[in-house]
Amino acid sequence: MWKDSETEIDYLDFSYIVEIMKETINDEKLLPSCIGLYGDWGSGKSSLMHMCKRQLEQQNDGTVCLLFNGWLYESYDDAKTAILASILDGIKEGRDLSGAAKITLKALYDSIDKFKVIKGGIKFGIDMAVAGGLSAITNLTIKEITKKAKKAVDNVDEESTIQAIKDQLDYKEVREDIREFREKFADLIKEAGIKKLVIFVDELDRCNPATILDTLEAMRLFLFNGNVSFVIGADERHVTYAIKSKFDDIEGINMDIGKEYQEKLIQYPIRIPCMNKDETEFYIMCLLSENELTTTEFDGLLKFLQEKRKQNPLEFSITMEILREYNESIATRLNESLVLSKQLSGILTQGLNGNPRQCKRFLNTLDMRQKMANYKNVTLKSSVLAKIMEVEYFQTSLFRKMVKLLGDNMLKTEIEGFEIDQEDKINALDPWKNELWVKKWMKAKPMLSEEKLENYFYFMRASAKDNMFTSIEKMSEDAKKIFERLLKHSDLAFNQAKVDVDKMSVFDQNQILDGLYQDMAVDERYENEKIRFFLLWGGLNAQLQENTIKYCADLSAKKISTSHIPYFEGFYAQCRNQGAMKVILEQWKSENTTLKIAIEEFL
Repeated sequence: MWKDSETEIDYLDFSYIVEIMKETINDEKLLPSCIGLYGDWGSGKSSLMHMCKRQLEQQNDGTVCLLFNGWLYESYDDAKTAILASILDGIKEGRDLSGAAKITLKALYDSIDKFKVIKGGIKFGIDMAVAGGLSAITNLTIKEITKKAKKAVDNVDEESTIQAIKDQLDYKEVREDIREFREKFADLIKEAGIKKLVIFVDELDRCNPATILDTLEAMRLFLFNGNVSFVIGADERHVTYAIKSKFDDIEGINMDIGKEYQEKLIQYPIRIPCMNKDETEFYIMCLLSENELTTTEFDGLLKFLQEKRKQNPLEFSITMEILREYNESIATRLNESLVLSKQLSGILTQGLNGNPRQCKRFLNTLDMRQKMANYKNVTLKSSVLAKIMEVEYFQTSLFRKMVKLLGDNMLKTEIEGFEIDQEDKINALDPWKNELWVKKWMKAKPMLSEEKLENYFYFMRASAKDNMFTSIEKMSEDAKKIFERLLKHSDLAFNQAKVDVDKMSVFDQNQILDGLYQDMAVDERYENEKIRFFLLWGGLNAQLQENTIKYCADLSAKKISTSHIPYFEGFYAQCRNQGAMKVILEQWKSENTTLKIAIEEFL
């Protein structure tokens, strides 16, 4: 199995991104600077930052690198002061400070103490994005607020207190505190002998909007001050959402505040591309080889493959000839891994948008199931298990149908008929026969009709159950957030999800659909809102429509009421494959006569 975390081994040939980051950081003309390393969840942001950090530290030119994990400070009352203190802690622990530097450091810690907010206290300050640079990090304690407010007003409440502070201070104290902090921090950098300070901010897109903003505002305090460079690893959509959630409704702001704020703070955006088929194949092959070989053998092979790749970086593909060129014995041992990497690369590239973490999770699930089988003295072929898992991941409705057929002792017969295209015979898998993905999947080797499928499905029982959790755990972080909002049956959430749907992978789209279906199907009687949102999501594009029709075929007509029919009518009206949906509706009429009139009115 493979660790689901960052690595400093470049399987993805992303060294050029690291070089761009280093060049930008090392260009003294650009300092102070802020780099945005943008990419989807699991795209490799953390790994790239670790690679860059390691290489910068090897320069031995007075560059000091610090790593700040925003997610670790999610529960803090004020993440702004957390990152400020964390940066100072990093300098204190990593440098041999002079007496003058220690005095300056102590003064900075004292400033942070003043900035800290007491839980439940009243926050004061104007956000920089609105006030043109005034800091949002200044917070006065309850005692300070009350003392100042009582000088101005008789009856102290939250609103009058805040206004009183604004009137009394006119932000003069705020500006002075910020200026003093910046000056002292610049002094500390010089006194500590730091030529360049690079702060890597990771896991920011896992944080809630408030923490994201707190972190960005703290960074603003350091930015434009001396030889400081920030590298932010995040999904820029999350950052935009956080900014908009706070500032979109402020009167007088007539601009794309999310974009404007980011462009002002993050001057140099770098976007990580999705892996293509060849890159996915290389990545999978590296992971599988790492499991099969000793550390020394793998290191040697990886170095060889990376050198070979440089000869044709845009179209390189691992072959048995290349493996034999390196080592005949190792090539023989890796034959099965090579076959598997080629089998999976196309489907995982398409279904998972070439996302490294999702690919790794797929392989971990594959490996875990094989190990479970080994403990029971059962042999599972990797290629066969992987093929079944492909349909489990990307064609959930078909997978459930296969499970049902297996229980009825019909799966082998139906799959055999499907593989040889028995046009003259009705097949339980016919609803999927016209789907190009399914056709290619079914025809691809190994042929499932030749295998004892009971053994494979035995170790897939948990996902075979109608359990919403299995769909959720397979979603990306973005998809999980959208799904959670849809479960609240908010039209606003749906309208936002509607905008984002085309940016999502087909895999995530279908996992959300599956989750909505499961949430609805487990009830004794289908709920109106659950039906409505299932069909709203299922109608968003042609692919979702086709899968929704298959889910509808599994719905119980007895659990459908006339109040549900208008939702099905709406879905039917926009459905591209009305013929398939009409067959289901006609079936419902015969199984539940109370629906007959309502269905006939729009058919």
